[in-house]
Amino acid sequence: MSLGRVHVVGAGLAGLSAAVGLAARGVQVELSEAAGQAGGRCRSYFDSQLGLTIDNGNHLVLSGNQAVMRYLAAIGASDRLAGPEKAVFDFVDLRDGARWRLRPNEGPLPWWVFAATRRVPGTRVADYFGLSGLLRPQPGRTVGQVLNCSGVLWDRLLEPFLLATLNTEPKEGSADLAGTVVRETLAKGGRFYRPRIAEPTLAAAFIEPALTTLEARPNATVRLNRRLRGVSFEAGRVSGLTFTDQVTPVGAEDRVILAVPPWIAPTLVEGLSAPDAYRSIVNAHFKIVPPAGAPPIVGVIGGTAEWVFAFSDRISVTISGADAIVDEDRESLIRRIWTDVCAVHGLSGELPPWQIVKERRATFAATPEQNAKRPPARTAWSNLYLAGDWTDTGLPATIEGALRSGEIAAALALKN
Repeated sequence: MSLGRVHVVGAGLAGLSAAVGLAARGVQVELSEAAGQAGGRCRSYFDSQLGLTIDNGNHLVLSGNQAVMRYLAAIGASDRLAGPEKAVFDFVDLRDGARWRLRPNEGPLPWWVFAATRRVPGTRVADYFGLSGLLRPQPGRTVGQVLNCSGVLWDRLLEPFLLATLNTEPKEGSADLAGTVVRETLAKGGRFYRPRIAEPTLAAAFIEPALTTLEARPNATVRLNRRLRGVSFEAGRVSGLTFTDQVTPVGAEDRVILAVPPWIAPTLVEGLSAPDAYRSIVNAHFKIVPPAGAPPIVGVIGGTAEWVFAFSDRISVTISGADAIVDEDRESLIRRIWTDVCAVHGLSGELPPWQIVKERRATFAATPEQNAKRPPARTAWSNLYLAGDWTDTGLPATIEGALRSGEIAAALALKN
């Protein structure tokens, strides 16, 4: 049997990754998206309150994220990530005013932990070897069951890093998911975890070049404002897709990749397992030019803000695992965040124009229980595959995980 058309439903990063990969192989691809724009949770928009184009959130990737690098190369956007030539991470502890720069070495042997000027102040060499528990699989166990979740290293490095990675209270997070990230980046040396930020925006780096790539291919079609309402099944396969505009038959040689959010997929496919608990992220944006020499990223300990990003025309803040503050009054919340930003960058004065973006279901809760609910890309139906950062990629809900899921689904669709 030859491969017919592949219907990719959902134009977030997972769907775009699948569509780009399939179109490059000459496959007929139809990409449908319910919203009026592609990108899903990885999007940019013009904010009239600020008069600026901003990202809905600050998505940090690392140089060792191989699916990210393959995807950007495929869409001609490898130059759209900015970051330092070496792995450096600036931190400030607002509790005592301490500041430091973490400077790992490039190779896999972590000799940098023996240099007091390169590691976290107040830590000992022996503290870092406690990370060895994450270097092997830990099925069903939490980070709190594997690591010592106390002490200076935990407070000033591991907790903020794992919170950003898992978007879940680190002690309750899956040690398996945390371990995968550590093994693919930190354990390989600094050249695998140089921080990278989309330049100038998420859409300019990840979305617009992908759409341009697909539009240039005669075998690819992108259709926005096209919501999938239902899926028909017959003889163990998908036989039809009911969209808002039409019912589309799925031929005998066609395939379907469902790349929709985890709260949507089970409503379309009966009996489908999916994570059903989520965690919030709060992002704040300030229309102010950062002071000269401001580090592009600063990790914040002991404040409301967790990561402060300095762009050419704005300062942005990301707060992960934000369930405790997501319902807080916007005015009081922004003033507290601004106080942290002033302390980080030595600013003063009136609150500049601002915007808060709240993502209530930013990611699934990266606990062992929720991780166990993630389905594989292959389903019980012979021509239906799943994609999304919530599927069983072995990674938390990250850009890398989303893109990798699209690659996996596309590879399965290519098989007879």
